[in-house]
Amino acid sequence: MPRSVIVTRSVLLAAPAQEVWAVVSTPAGVNAEMMPLVRMTFPSSVAGLTPDDIAMGAVVCRCWMLAGGVLPFDRHALAFESIAGTEFVEESTSWLQRRWRHERSVVTLDPGRCRVTDCITIEPRVPLARPFVRRIVPLVFEHRHRRLEQRFGAG
Repeated sequence: MPRSVIVTRSVLLAAPAQEVWAVVSTPAGVNAEMMPLVRMTFPSSVAGLTPDDIAMGAVVCRCWMLAGGVLPFDRHALAFESIAGTEFVEESTSWLQRRWRHERSVVTLDPGRCRVTDCITIEPRVPLARPFVRRIVPLVFEHRHRRLEQRFGAG
């Protein structure tokens, strides 16, 4: 049985890629996407995703994952492999996940529309958690994309 779970989801939005990136690349934007399911804590030193502010390959910060925005369920060591333009590759670990790789791209389709694509590769620390991860992560990203559609409009 493969050790990793891979989930890919895309959404078309009625907004320019740069406008969407300006939101989704910030802690407030991440939490706006995930709430009310999950909230991540971020230190005030992490304002947004810019290559100038973040050392690639190093842990940027440790974030609590809070179910419903209040109940801690995981501790995430946030690290990035790359950030370029309107794309990032996060390569993190957590108490629950040996590997959490999140690749996100925000691509211009035309001046007023873009596509957000998320590809997530997860390797749970406990193999018995794989079926749970396989079911929950797609639901979380479908929720995140619905929240983006609510904010920016369906493209």
